[in-house]
Amino acid sequence: MNIPKIYNPSKTEDKWYAHWLKQGFFRSVPDEREPYTIVIPPPNVTGVLHMGHMLNNTIQDVLVRRARMQGFNACWVPGTDHASIATEAKVVAQLKNIGIDKNEITREEFLDHAWKWKEKHGGIILEQLKKLGCSCDWERTRFTLEETLSDAVVDVFIDLYNKGYIYRGVRMINWDPQALTALSDEEVVHKEVNSKLYHIRYKIEDSDEVWINIATTRPETILGDTAICVNPKDKRYQHLKGKKALVPLINRPIPIIFDEYVDMEFGTGALKVTPCHDENDYHLGIKHKLKFIDILNNDGTLSEKAELYIGKDRFAVRRKIEVDLDEQGYLVKTEDYINKVGFSERTDAAIEPKLSLQWFCDMKKLAAPALENVMNDTIRFYPPKFKNTYRHWMENVKDWCISRQLWWGQRIPAWYYDDGTEDFVVAKTAEQALELAKEKTQNSQLTTQNLKQEEDVVDTWFSSWLWPTSVFDGFKNPDNKDINYYYPTNDLVTAPEIMFFWVARMIMAGYEYRGEKPFRNVYYTGIVRDKLRRKMSKSLGNSPDPIELMQIYGADGVRVGMLLCSPAGNDLLFDERLCEQGRNFCNKIWNAFRLVKSWDVKENMEQMPAAKVAIEWFDTRLNQQLKIIDDHYSKFRISDALMAGYKLIWDDFCSWYLETVKSDFQGSVSQKTYDVTIVFFERLLKVMQPFIPFISEEIWHLIKERDEKDCIMVADWPKAEKFDEKPLVDFEKMMQVVAAIRTFKKEKNISQKDALRLVVKANKSVNKDFDAVIKKLCHLSEIEYTDEKISESYSFVLDTNEYFIPFKETAIDVEEQVKKLQEELKYARGFLNSVMKKLGNERFTNNAPANVVEKERSKQADAEAKIKVLEEQLAVFRAEKV
Repeated sequence: MNIPKIYNPSKTEDKWYAHWLKQGFFRSVPDEREPYTIVIPPPNVTGVLHMGHMLNNTIQDVLVRRARMQGFNACWVPGTDHASIATEAKVVAQLKNIGIDKNEITREEFLDHAWKWKEKHGGIILEQLKKLGCSCDWERTRFTLEETLSDAVVDVFIDLYNKGYIYRGVRMINWDPQALTALSDEEVVHKEVNSKLYHIRYKIEDSDEVWINIATTRPETILGDTAICVNPKDKRYQHLKGKKALVPLINRPIPIIFDEYVDMEFGTGALKVTPCHDENDYHLGIKHKLKFIDILNNDGTLSEKAELYIGKDRFAVRRKIEVDLDEQGYLVKTEDYINKVGFSERTDAAIEPKLSLQWFCDMKKLAAPALENVMNDTIRFYPPKFKNTYRHWMENVKDWCISRQLWWGQRIPAWYYDDGTEDFVVAKTAEQALELAKEKTQNSQLTTQNLKQEEDVVDTWFSSWLWPTSVFDGFKNPDNKDINYYYPTNDLVTAPEIMFFWVARMIMAGYEYRGEKPFRNVYYTGIVRDKLRRKMSKSLGNSPDPIELMQIYGADGVRVGMLLCSPAGNDLLFDERLCEQGRNFCNKIWNAFRLVKSWDVKENMEQMPAAKVAIEWFDTRLNQQLKIIDDHYSKFRISDALMAGYKLIWDDFCSWYLETVKSDFQGSVSQKTYDVTIVFFERLLKVMQPFIPFISEEIWHLIKERDEKDCIMVADWPKAEKFDEKPLVDFEKMMQVVAAIRTFKKEKNISQKDALRLVVKANKSVNKDFDAVIKKLCHLSEIEYTDEKISESYSFVLDTNEYFIPFKETAIDVEEQVKKLQEELKYARGFLNSVMKKLGNERFTNNAPANVVEKERSKQADAEAKIKVLEEQLAVFRAEKV
């Protein structure tokens, strides 16, 4: 068989992926087998593959591929999320480039453009996942805005409204002035920024001499102030009870109120209260019945209610008002200040707290079973440390703002009547809404012309929280074959930053609509960071292109590189050299295969003693590691499972087993040795197939001719057989002997191929079955046994047995060795003297911690032992010199 010298991923990956698809290996339909199900965290339809996707989907594919080999009916459901904010922004930008303003076209015209954009760009990331080797059931691909899934969203909205969970009201929300929509708390990213703290003084009404100072990072909001608040216990402000202050620049009188909410020690102890533009001020405003003045337009410019700077951007006003306050004597001072500011997770615009009429979902009752069933491990988190974070959030869950001022998404099924925006009914269709409105108003003359549907859509997460159920059509057909077979799913692989966006809400929806958990296990990946610990992102320019990485290192190499140091829940410090290491690992396997296939196999040749020993050892070692790898998988230690397989192949199989059994000096191996080696190779390929599917499949078919359906990806997972530990212990001792001899040759500048004689004084039983292996691996001329120590020799001790290599067997430069040992002895004695000085100091021994003193005594003992050995070796070399 002509096997290429170099493995070429580009020639194999597309070939085998197409073959797997053709054979239907990824396809799953309900049958008599036990299912294993994963639903993909749907990537945004706007997205392209990034390093986080690479990590997350590689882990999912590893789990699915192994489950498939274990005999489960493995089903990995792919799909994409319609991503309301991100997609609408993309479409608006595209329309702007061709001269179309969203505000000048109808909703239907905009959605027509949006769907065309989705059809053109929406499938890119799924095609990229195929390049990675992801074995999804592509026939089950879903999209959160497709008709069936959208119907489920609308039905759930109506159901929760009828149950009293969904309501409409004015609340303080997070407003994105760029996307022009409300956001939930979980869609706000808080970042530390370099700001200024502005100290501003307010004049007390009817007094030219009395002032009160406040400090703020947002001076533009003073135009919306409706009070100044101080602590009732603060003696500095008792004289201001019943007084009013004047808002700088506009001289609007505002009351001075007293509330224990104010921290007397922070700043001046006086707090400006702007109820429309701060969450805490909002609650103070309600409590003290203050005026509510909204000074901001939706786009972040100042409104007419601000009285000044009308129509100007909030940040431009911040710069301008600083100058005006200073010129008119209101600005006391400014100072540099680091504070946390909320930014939109989607647009990265600075968020404005804003009073707004929105739709909300009451989460408290929904959260109860979702909290209980994670804390009692009905749903298990890996790593478990995330349970505490989850519990804290769920115990303090806030109502979910679910309305978004967008067009791309599921439109809220609320219908206003009587030409107003106050009275409404909730229904799926206009016809159903009309009947409800007639009943509610007792007005039979109403027609659909009197109805107007809510313009807002629901939050994108309001569709994806239904994902494990909706992808199997579990809302429209709650008792269908698929949902009954695949639900609950097995494992969810996701990032901890969307624990609340998605994981918690899916659990809530699962218990609310199926009365059952949506998945059994949640595996939290870490964040992919660069070597400087920065999160990888396009904006920082520190994120490589995953497609380019796969072109350079092959998909298998990148998969291995991503997982080499990616423990659950901990961040991955990515270095491109990891992918290079992954590629090198694949090349190692390829070269090992070429070596085995190059052997001259003799059918009637007797098996060599070294091969017999190596086969017994590796068979034991393989079964031991299979047991360990299975244990790693059971605990979701995916990186550890990879590393165990990596070392099993690189160290045990290639470095020890193949070196032991490969062709002896006659250049041949027995048929029996070859056959067993091929069996080992096939088992190793099976173990690694979930991690490196492409090269595993390529070698699997090069080993021998196979039927087109006889692929490794559907082969049986290798099971650990019972084994005896003794061959492992014996082989480990042999490895120590080999390592010691090789070290001796290296230190003495003796070629590893030079034949030496080894003499063994066995003070403890020695397994002589390994002599053939030691002779072969160390190129020894012979191994002898004796009852006496051998003088004039290099020696070492392992397990109380003494090993000697006579000087006469080597070309050692005695003069050079004496000189080297004298230098080592001089250093060791100097080190011992420094330790003894420290131990001879009573201040040190009496005052230092006991463990520190004990450490020094341990250094003393080690140095004395080393000096004794060096002196003995020096005496031997000096005798040889004489």
